Amino acid sequence: MSDTLPWPGFGWGHVALGTGALALSLAVLHVFGGPFAPQPSVGTTVGEIAGEMRAAALRAVNGEPQPAPVPRGWDIDRVLMLAAPLVGVLAIVLSMIAVLRGERYRLASYGATLGAGAIAFQFVWWIALLFAGTILLVAIIQNLGDILGS
Repeated sequence: MSDTLPWPGFGWGHVALGTGALALSLAVLHVFGGPFAPQPSVGTTVGEIAGEMRAAALRAVNGEPQPAPVPRGWDIDRVLMLAAPLVGVLAIVLSMIAVLRGERYRLASYGATLGAGAIAFQFVWWIALLFAGTILLVAIIQNLGDILGS
């Protein structure tokens, strides 16, 4: 082995495996442990959505311009949402480096699998949230007259 390794047998495959495990841990922590930033209650959020929809519809009917969108700030939840897939991609890249350097395929494949698993886990979770949000918006639109008493 090379003299630059911290101990014999240590290489890019080990780093890829650790990085993949970190990526999957971040994804699971974000989904099941979060949200970490303070969140308004569901009733408040639904009421704000319904109120904004009604105000936007009234502005559109009256020909008034819509207000400019307000950029969302960065919080710990948004950082974790982006960190897990990025670390997963890093694990896949490190696994490819390990394979190209001729290291053991097993560690490299474990690291790539964990990194891809973190990306897939995050993607499937956001698709599920997208479906749930769509169902919620449809329910709000159907009951908009009852909610606001128009």
